[in-house]
Amino acid sequence: MTALRQRKGSKGKESTLAEFQSHHTNCCTDLHTEKVLPGDWSWGSIIWTSVGWSMSVGLGLLCCIYLATLHENDLWFSNIKDVEREISFRTECGLYYSYFKQMLQASSIQEGISDLIHDNLTESKRTINLLQRMNIYQEVFLSILYRLLPVQSYLEPVYFYIYTVFSLQAVYVIALYLTAWLLSGSWLAGVLTGVWYILNRVDTTRVEFTISLRENWSLPFLALQVAAISCYLRPKLTALKQMVMVWLMYVTTFCFCLTWQFNQFILLVQALVIYTLDCLNILTAKQSGLKTGSLLVRLGKLLLHTAVVLFLTFTINYLAKKVLQLRSDEHIFKFIKSKFAFGLTRDFDASLYLCEEAFGLLPLETVERLAGTLLLYPYIVTLLLLSGIMAVTALHNMSRPRQGSAEESNGAEEIQEVVFRPDVAYNLLHTLFYGLLAFSTMRMKYIWTGHMCAVAAYGVCGMELWTLLFNTLRCNNKVLLRLVRYAVPLVIIGSLYCKFWPKLMEELSELREFYDPDTVELMTWISTKTPKYAVFAGSMQLLAGIKLCTGRGLTNHPHYEDKDLRDRTRQVYQVYAQRSPEDVHSILRAAGADYVVLENSICYERRHRRGCRLRDLLDLSNGHIMDGPGENDPDLISAPHPRFCEAIKTDAAAYASLFTRVFQNKTFHVYRLKKKRKKSTKSSSETSVTQ
Repeated sequence: MTALRQRKGSKGKESTLAEFQSHHTNCCTDLHTEKVLPGDWSWGSIIWTSVGWSMSVGLGLLCCIYLATLHENDLWFSNIKDVEREISFRTECGLYYSYFKQMLQASSIQEGISDLIHDNLTESKRTINLLQRMNIYQEVFLSILYRLLPVQSYLEPVYFYIYTVFSLQAVYVIALYLTAWLLSGSWLAGVLTGVWYILNRVDTTRVEFTISLRENWSLPFLALQVAAISCYLRPKLTALKQMVMVWLMYVTTFCFCLTWQFNQFILLVQALVIYTLDCLNILTAKQSGLKTGSLLVRLGKLLLHTAVVLFLTFTINYLAKKVLQLRSDEHIFKFIKSKFAFGLTRDFDASLYLCEEAFGLLPLETVERLAGTLLLYPYIVTLLLLSGIMAVTALHNMSRPRQGSAEESNGAEEIQEVVFRPDVAYNLLHTLFYGLLAFSTMRMKYIWTGHMCAVAAYGVCGMELWTLLFNTLRCNNKVLLRLVRYAVPLVIIGSLYCKFWPKLMEELSELREFYDPDTVELMTWISTKTPKYAVFAGSMQLLAGIKLCTGRGLTNHPHYEDKDLRDRTRQVYQVYAQRSPEDVHSILRAAGADYVVLENSICYERRHRRGCRLRDLLDLSNGHIMDGPGENDPDLISAPHPRFCEAIKTDAAAYASLFTRVFQNKTFHVYRLKKKRKKSTKSSSETSVTQ
C-alpha cells in the first residue's frame, strides 16, 4: 500500500577457580580505576571520568541525529503534506499518535483528558477509558508539555513528538554505555557499545519507521533500569549510592510499565533472573533452610521450591482470571501454545500471530549481520567463558557446607564475591534469558540485541576475561593487561570505521520520498465527503490511519489486547471470507459501521503462503475449504457462498440491495451500508395497496 521511491568447560576449571581466588585483588575492584562515580577526586580521575561522560552523551546524540536523518531521507518528511506525514505513521503507530493530536485539538487539557476517558470513537457503540485500556500516558504527557512550553511558534507538534522519541534513543545508547562502563571499568567499553548499537541499527531498533511503537518509548527505561541494577550489585557500594540506585530502579521500572502493555512479561523474565541468582547463592551469602545440606539435598530442595512456586503462580493466575473475568491476554497464551504445538492451530487469533514473520524464529540473516559487524564473536566467547565460570561458582557455593562461625561466613562471602561478581552474573543471565526469548520470537530481538552490545563490549574491555586468559597462558602482567584492554577495542573500532564508514555515508546520501497516492486519495475523500461522525469498518491497520487522518469512528483497531475487540475484529474480517451479503451486512450493522473499506492487497493477497493469507485464516476458522491449489483437512466443507470481497464488485442484485459503492481506486473500494427494509413494513404496504 505504501511505497518509497527515489527522489528525483574443561579440566582446568578447579585450577582456574583457585587462580581467580588467588588473584582477587586484580580481578574484582582494585583495578577498576575508571569509575562512573569516582571515589577519589584527583584531577586525573575527574578529567578522565568527565571524558567518559562526554563520550556517552556524544554517542547518544550521534545515534539520535543519525536515526532522525534516516527518517527524513526516507520520507522527505519536511516536504510532504500533513496527510502524508500522518499516513507515514503505520498501523498502530497512527492510532497512538492520533491521541496526541486529539489532545492538542481539544479546547483545554481537562477536556482532552475527559474525551480520552469517555471515548466513543475508537470502538463504535462502546464508550471506553483509553487511559485504562491503552498505554498512552506518554502522548498525554507530551501534549501537555507542548501546550506549556513556548515552542509552538517554531516547532510543529509532529516534530515535537518524533524528536522526543528520537531523543529517547539517545537515552537508550547512554544507558547501554553506562552498563558496559560499570561492568568493565573502562568507558572504552561504552564507546564500543555505542558504535555496535549504531552499526547494527537494523537489529537493535526500528524506530525510524515505527516511531510511535510502545517499545520505542519503554526500552530506554528498561536499559536505564538494568544500568541501575548493575550499579546496585557492584561490590563495596556505599549506602548512599545504594539508596540512589534503588530509587532510580523504582522510577525507571515505573516508567517502563507505564509505556508498554507487555511490561509484565518482560518483568517476569527479570524475576526469573533474580530468582536464579539467589538460588545459585550469587546475590547473597546469607544461608537459609533451602541453602543448607549436601549438594544433592540442596538441589532437591530448590527443585521442589521452584515447582511449588510455579504451581502456585499458575493456580493463582487462573483463579484470579476466572473470578475477575480477565481475558485480555488470552491470545498471548493461545499463541504460545500453538507456537510450541501444545494447542489447536485453527484459532484465528493465534494464527494471525503465527503467520507473521516477526513472531517466527530468529532468522539466520540476523546472526550473519551481527557477525558482519564483529559483534557476535566476542559476545559468544564472553558468554561461554562467563557461563563456565558461573557454573563452577554455583557448584562451589552449593557444595560448600553451612558455615559455623562468623569469620568463616565472612570468608566464604569474600570468596564468592571474588569468584563471580553479582553485577556480572545478573547481566549474564539477563542476556541469556532474553537471547532465548529473541531466538524463539524474532520481534523480541530488540530487547536482546542492545544489551548484547554491552555484554560483548564488557568481554573485550573487562579485566576478568583477559586475566583468565593471561593466567592460563602463564604470562600475567599488569602492563600487558592494561595495554591489551585499550588496544583491542581501539583496533576493533578502527576496523569497523574502515569497513562501515563509507557504507554509512552512502546510506545517508540516499534520498527518497513518501509515495502512496491511493491512500492519500482515500483519506482526502473520507475527510471531505463523509459525515463527521461516520463509522468505518475494515482492516485494523487501515482503520488506525483513518482515525488519525480523518477523526472518523472505527469498528476495530490494532490494539489487540481486549477479548471483545478481538471477537469484533474477527467478525468484521468476514468481509474477506466466503459469507453471504446478508450475513456480512448484519455483522457490520451490529458493529455500528456506516462504511466498509475493502483492500485489494488483502482480498487478493500473495504476500503470505497458502494457509497464512487472511482469507485462509478466516476460511479455516469458519470450517471452509481454502481456495487455490493445495491440500485441505478432511473435515472442512465447501462454502455455500462466494468470497464477499470479490463478489461484491460484480454489483449483483443481492449485493447492490445492501451496499452502495461510493469510492474506488486501484487499491481501495469503499461501500456505504444501506438500511435493510423491514419485512413487516413491506407486508403492511402490500396489504394497503391491495385494499
